Parts: sequence; structure tokens; C-alpha cells
Amino acid sequence: MKVIPAIDLKDGQCVRLKKGDYDTVHKVAEDAVETARKFLAAGATMIHMVDLDAAKDGSHANYGVVERVIRETGAAVELGGGVRSMQDVEAVLALGVKRVIIGSAAVRNPQFVAEAVKKYGDKIAVGIDAKSETVRTDGWLGDSGENYISFAERMESYGVKTIIFTDIDKDGMLAGPNFDQLAALRATVHCRIAASGGVSTLDDIRQLKRLGIDAAIAGKAVYTGKLDLPAAIKEAE
Repeated sequence: MKVIPAIDLKDGQCVRLKKGDYDTVHKVAEDAVETARKFLAAGATMIHMVDLDAAKDGSHANYGVVERVIRETGAAVELGGGVRSMQDVEAVLALGVKRVIIGSAAVRNPQFVAEAVKKYGDKIAVGIDAKSETVRTDGWLGDSGENYISFAERMESYGVKTIIFTDIDKDGMLAGPNFDQLAALRATVHCRIAASGGVSTLDDIRQLKRLGIDAAIAGKAVYTGKLDLPAAIKEAE
């Protein structure tokens, strides 16, 4: 299992939110490049980045920061937020990103996912952001009404090899992942599952590993020091 540290970007800054609420935004680090360097020094092999501005309004104002992180640190990066078309996928890959995460657009336009996977294969992941078992869209502000498991099954049927599952109520709360939902998802799909939201202790890492989860994305807990990143990476391996 991998531990993948997260960098969320808003207005070029490294920030975190609570439960996806943009009104709770607060800066957690001075510079994305230096933050990425620290993550790599701790043993991380990939960095999870989210463009919060793009997720909310489709702007690409943070792409320059993402490109700098990749160019100046050599980090393998997966990026999500506001990927709504094949042009967006191509623009993200042109930054040097290893894996593109499609979120809201996967709900609204599943055929887009099918086409992207056909063209780019394992470079495409789908982000499933759930609240009360239904998939949310538009920076978590909209409710699709679709059950997260049935949606995951549909995405897998299109050839998606990586699903990033976030329980919105857990995100940024340092309260542990939603193990029940993750276990139900693991029992249903065969593709890789990355758990995001609430990962905050070594015991969380151990429990996710026991469930057969393939990766844990850690954000706030790493910034606050609650989760020791080198220890978490070692535990996961």
C-alpha cells in the first residue's frame, strides 16, 4: 500500500478545507514546491494535487504551480479539479502530470470517462466524492443522487483502473476514514482504491491495509504533525 501526501491549491496557495467547505479555507504551507520536496524527502513516491479553483469554477490559475512542482522536484503527480473535457485532460498531461483525476464530469458525462480511458488508459483515475452514500459534484456542492458503489461499478466497467474515494464528512476532520464504506467498495470492485479523507493515524494506515485498500491520501494530518509521514509510508509498505 502507498501513502500519498496531498497538496490542495487555491489562489496559488497550499490550503486545506473542512468537509469541502470553501468558507473554511486556510493556508497550511508557504510554497508548494518546498512542500513537495519535503514529501519526497520523507519517502513519498507520488503527490496528490487538487486544483480547488478549477473544481469550483473551471479556471486553470494553478496550473503554473503544478508545472513548477513537477519541473523543480521531479515528483510524480496526480491532479484533480475541474477536468471536464478531453482538452482539459490533454492540458493536464502536458504539465507532466502522471495521472489525471476526473471527478464531477464523470457523473455528468460518463462517456467522457470511457473515451479518456480508451485513449490514455491507466493515466486516468476517477474521483468519487461521497456524502451520505451519494456522489457529490462541483467541488462537493451538488448532489448527483447516485449511490457511490453503483457509480464505482459503472466506472470500472469502462476500464477505470484507479478510484479515489473521499467521504466528504471525514475530509479535513482528522477523525479517521469511513472504513465501512471503503470495505463495501473493496468488496464490490476489483480496481485500485485510494482512500482520501480523515486519514490521520498509523492505526488508520494499518486498518486500510487490512481492508485491501491500495493507497491512503493524507493531507491535514501531515501538515499538523498528527501523522508522521515517514512512519506512515514505512507502515504502509
